[in-house]
Amino acid sequence: MPINITMPALSPTMEEGTLAKWLVKPGDEVNSGDVIAEIETDKATMEVEAVDEGTVAQILVDEGTEGVQVNAVIAVLAEEGEDAGDIKMSDTPKATTKAEKAPEEPATEASNGAGGSDGGAAKKSEGKVASTPVKLQGVGEGDDRIKASPLARRIAALKGIDLSSLKGSGPHGRIVKKDVEGAQPGQGANAPSGAPASPDGLILPQVLDDRVYDPDSYELKPLDGMRKTVARRLTESFMQVPHFPLTVDIELDHLLAARSGINKAAPEGVKVSVNDMLIKASAMALLEVPECNASYTDKGIAYHKSAHVSVAVAVDGGLITPVIFSAGKKGLHQISDEMKDLAARARDRKLKPQEYMGGTFSLSNLGMFGIKNFASIINPPEGMIMSVGTGEKRPVAREDGTLGIATVMSVTLTCDHRVIGGAEGAKWLQAFKRYVETPEAMLL
Repeated sequence: MPINITMPALSPTMEEGTLAKWLVKPGDEVNSGDVIAEIETDKATMEVEAVDEGTVAQILVDEGTEGVQVNAVIAVLAEEGEDAGDIKMSDTPKATTKAEKAPEEPATEASNGAGGSDGGAAKKSEGKVASTPVKLQGVGEGDDRIKASPLARRIAALKGIDLSSLKGSGPHGRIVKKDVEGAQPGQGANAPSGAPASPDGLILPQVLDDRVYDPDSYELKPLDGMRKTVARRLTESFMQVPHFPLTVDIELDHLLAARSGINKAAPEGVKVSVNDMLIKASAMALLEVPECNASYTDKGIAYHKSAHVSVAVAVDGGLITPVIFSAGKKGLHQISDEMKDLAARARDRKLKPQEYMGGTFSLSNLGMFGIKNFASIINPPEGMIMSVGTGEKRPVAREDGTLGIATVMSVTLTCDHRVIGGAEGAKWLQAFKRYVETPEAMLL
């Protein structure tokens, strides 16, 4: 019997993804372990391997389709001895996307991965993926709904375009991105006078008003999964987490001298950065002041036993925070190697979920851009995030009353006030400052 290939859950929190690319086509032979597709999540692009063997009979979800729900059927394999051409579209449940679910469709039962104690995994019988057929909007006989991709629908809503006036160039007359981008605002039905509505009828207040900006004066770039997730999480954090900043100046000359000596003594190819040393100092301070290595939960405060430092890395379309786990127990050489590898794969969106989840503290460094000081938004469920500014020559007053010149950087610690009070945050900053200004202390 046919074998259904479903949209996998690539992280514990994943509910939907974008089918970025197919690496197989109908008629191809597939073996267990073969890479068959690339899936984009909100943070990374990941390869999907086949679990079963067979011949690709049908591909049900086109490349570039967004919002494909976890456990939705995306392709079908014919088993050995089956004729792939004999498997008809009507024999196979259709994949559904979040934007394309018909309002009248009831929620599916736990048997198709919509719930249950198994964490959303589809039930299997004799090695075959069980799935309940879900009707895809715009597909099937007698369905008079407009056939359009989720991306085309969003662009049409933003531009005020009536989809019923367009002719689709996609499969089976489906309206795709290029059809909408080539249409003019106001085409078809009258364009809305105020903010346009989304496909589900909701008002989109963030849309630029054409009465203020000429539609030809800007280019509208749709949000990708990462940008949407960053926007949602940071908005929730800024609005829901009561936070406060603490700022301190730290002298760097001793650390810079220590770094120079370390790199001279290091094996060829090893180069420890200032950021690597700040990661180590942060972790040491978290272990010294454990009341700051904490997260708020509705059931109580979770005090973490290890210091896992998330490091902000800017990537195209957003930000991601790969984690240096148990950083306090690692040497600078190991931290440096791990950070280089994680940052490179983060920029290529090749990180695994377990590599950017599970941090207990975040560090964001904009010093390389000449930023003097700034305050970051907390990265829940972590209790603190530290913002690091540039190191610069500044006049400093010595204890003997003389005036000197030192390399100084400003750091700002943003704290979740539900977990950490001002005194605890200040105590942590004192420990961090001591490790930075006396790097030998990190060796003890």
